Amino acid sequence: MSFQSNIFDFECKDLGNGNHLHFINIPALDDDVTAHIDASIVSICEGTTDTDIATIKQRLIAFLTPKKGSTTEMGAIAEFFGHLYLTEIGFNQEFLFLNLEEGSIKKGFDGYYSLNDEAWIYESKSGSMATQGTSHETKISLAYSDLKDKISGNPANNPWQNAYNHASQIDVGTTASIRQNLKALARAFTQGTRQDIASFNIIPGSTLFLEGAWTDIDIDGLAPKLEKLMTTFSFSKIHMICVNKASIDLFWHYLEG
Repeated sequence: MSFQSNIFDFECKDLGNGNHLHFINIPALDDDVTAHIDASIVSICEGTTDTDIATIKQRLIAFLTPKKGSTTEMGAIAEFFGHLYLTEIGFNQEFLFLNLEEGSIKKGFDGYYSLNDEAWIYESKSGSMATQGTSHETKISLAYSDLKDKISGNPANNPWQNAYNHASQIDVGTTASIRQNLKALARAFTQGTRQDIASFNIIPGSTLFLEGAWTDIDIDGLAPKLEKLMTTFSFSKIHMICVNKASIDLFWHYLEG
């Protein structure tokens, strides 16, 4: 399958069997990216609603401000741009970016998508290149581990129930079949049944904030490492998303500008 983006500087490598590697560079928020955020920010945060952009920006500022300087701030901004990219290339968002509980952290999966009638589960991890040992490989591995724990392990919260609650919001527009499947998975989780991650389509994502001298992703060097890493994962199909982003401040400049 071929993916197209008119907004981002990206490259997608088709590995066959429905598996892909995505490499995205965001050195700045140019006019095209900013215009795309304007066109998408309301639906990403609240679904189909008549809330205006200024109000959504204020909600995000209120959510992020107490978390400034924390890994939560970095993670939320990285996750937002992951949603921005995935929806731009054709994935259907079956959840709301902002949690149903005002001001709280979304529990469960970072994202639940559909594409061509198939469900995909997204987990985003991020880090600063100023932190020793940070790499796309380590963040992809961590994202996969978290997905495996939520799907096959014993997380504190029922991730399927959270996904069902989001998908049931009228403004999301999720199909009845997806809601029914999520409800069945939530019920099974409550009854103690855990799923095998090998049965699911997954999207582990990595975002690195450079916070200094810019450099594009070294695709020729990174791709073989990710392909080798993929052989240690279990999944039905996989998309790995790697993003280089200049700084956390880029999004703040957009929100406050």
